[in-house]
Amino acid sequence: MFIKTTIVSMIKETVYGKLKVQFHQDKRDAGRMMAQLVALRIIKLLDNKETINMIFAAAPSQLEFLDSLLLHDEIPWERINAFHMDEYVGLDKKDASSFSSFLSQHIFDRVPFKKVHLINGKNASPKMECDIYSYLLHKNPPDIVCMGIGENAHIAFNDPHVADFKDSETVKVVDLDNDCRNQQVNDGCFTSINDVPKFALTLTIPCLMKAPHIFCIVPGKTKAKAIYHTLLSPIGEKYPATCLREHMDATLFLDQESSSLIDGN
Repeated sequence: MFIKTTIVSMIKETVYGKLKVQFHQDKRDAGRMMAQLVALRIIKLLDNKETINMIFAAAPSQLEFLDSLLLHDEIPWERINAFHMDEYVGLDKKDASSFSSFLSQHIFDRVPFKKVHLINGKNASPKMECDIYSYLLHKNPPDIVCMGIGENAHIAFNDPHVADFKDSETVKVVDLDNDCRNQQVNDGCFTSINDVPKFALTLTIPCLMKAPHIFCIVPGKTKAKAIYHTLLSPIGEKYPATCLREHMDATLFLDQESSSLIDGN
């Protein structure tokens, strides 16, 4: 594995495969830096395109990034279409535990996007909802993905047992493994695992990886093992986030806790 380490403006950046990894003191620093680089990428893309399409993740790990992104007044939100990467089957968009609700509260309702496309977890036919959202994504190919990594190294809801690096689908229905469902409790999103839905709709790994630019923020000690495997384990579906090491323009933002198992950090 080729690993290159540099220090830029007191930020340590290391390359694992093709994946750029930044090591920050805490999650606030990581969130501010990711927001700055995302804002710069948005402006650069809009120099040559009338509109762009962005995919956002819904999780407490994203809060520092989202809060910082909203401070960038130079972003012309009215030229951006917004999507999100997963949703629970059976939850209404107004349910406080839904990802639609989370993102509406923290970004979608706070700036004037050109269009916000929410996944309808209450669609009586989850498969039909997958087809609808897949059509929207094909019509509006993502330019930027802003994401996290789960405790089991999932991206979106592509847990290891359903992850497929060559998936032919764009959006699919999946069952969630216990590690994933326990994380939702650890994150404070549900009181107990019995409250966490067992099924979800998720954008697939090829769908996410097709975006030209990926920015991923993963703070916290509960993510340390996932980060270790993401950066050092063999690339494959056992640890889905390892696919990021093959993306042509992906950057991972870590804090001291999430990078604690990586030698030298």
